[in-house]
Amino acid sequence: ILVFCITCGVSKSPKEDRKEEVLPPCQACKTVVGSFEQGMAKTDRRHFGGGDTAWEEEKLGDYAKSETRLVEVQEQLCSDVDRGQKQCYSLAEKWEHLLEEWWSSRDGTLLDWLCVRKVEHCCPDKHFGPECKPCPGYPDNVCYNNGKCKGSGTRKGNGECSCNEGYIGAECNSCSLGYFEAYRDEKKLLCSKCHAACLNGCTKAGHRGCVDCNKGWIMDPERGCLDIDECAIPVSPCKVNEFCVNNDGSHSCLVCDNSCQGCHGDGPDMCDKCADGYVLKDGLCINKQTTASQDWTRYLTYLGLCIATCIIFQKNTVAASVIGLSVAVYVAVSEYMLNTLSNQNQFFQNSIDSILRSMN
Repeated sequence: ILVFCITCGVSKSPKEDRKEEVLPPCQACKTVVGSFEQGMAKTDRRHFGGGDTAWEEEKLGDYAKSETRLVEVQEQLCSDVDRGQKQCYSLAEKWEHLLEEWWSSRDGTLLDWLCVRKVEHCCPDKHFGPECKPCPGYPDNVCYNNGKCKGSGTRKGNGECSCNEGYIGAECNSCSLGYFEAYRDEKKLLCSKCHAACLNGCTKAGHRGCVDCNKGWIMDPERGCLDIDECAIPVSPCKVNEFCVNNDGSHSCLVCDNSCQGCHGDGPDMCDKCADGYVLKDGLCINKQTTASQDWTRYLTYLGLCIATCIIFQKNTVAASVIGLSVAVYVAVSEYMLNTLSNQNQFFQNSIDSILRSMN
């Protein structure tokens, strides 16, 4: 327990780990330069806040290259760094005389002067290796603009092209298998992905350009690769109490609704037959208990209306007669409509079943 507590006590936070991280030489040098330039931005014009513009420009010109400003920049150096801060402080101290030398000369950018020419940790952009050789296709067409030069900007790497997806070749100037050449000129190559139906590549966009067809597709001499509808074959590819849904190049088997015993689609209106405990009503397979409950509810409503009519009859015969007649009409129309809709739905269901049987 004591060892565990001591270990917990000295464990570092992720932020502290990032600060102590050791970066590669070029990246570490760029970190110092970035922090130095950030300090220059923070000290720019901060001592002059308005008034005589000519006087400000004259004084600012003196301050901009002054030792005072350099000291202020160096005091803040690396304080804004997250990754590799400890390393940044160490390098800033080591290169203090070089930073002062550049401050006096302002010979080019600090990145080029310090990291490329003086400490030789980096190369110019699109150059690689100890001798900073140019990358393939330098300057405007490195890796045909379809990849990255390994080691670009550093003293590392071999300068080989690491191609983007869809491109191959020493200079990424060819399309890989599964892609076709959509555009090409002297400086640009555009490779586009083949259609999902294609196997062994393609010559153009769409399913018409396929060399061969993937599984789930069939080649048509005129129309190219066509999707095979697995759901249209006489024997269903799905298990009992599942229905088939066709997809491009494949199919899916989905479970029927709980109310169904076999089905040709999703929902209680797509059942081939109602499952045990369910009955067909209005074209839907519904729970028997639900049906009975609905019937009882309807009958009790009718009974309630009749009782209300009798109560009113004891006080107002005329009003009770009118209400009683209305209740009778309501009950008759309701029952007629329910029976009519039920018969129509049953007719449509029988028609659909007949069509499906004829297709099979």
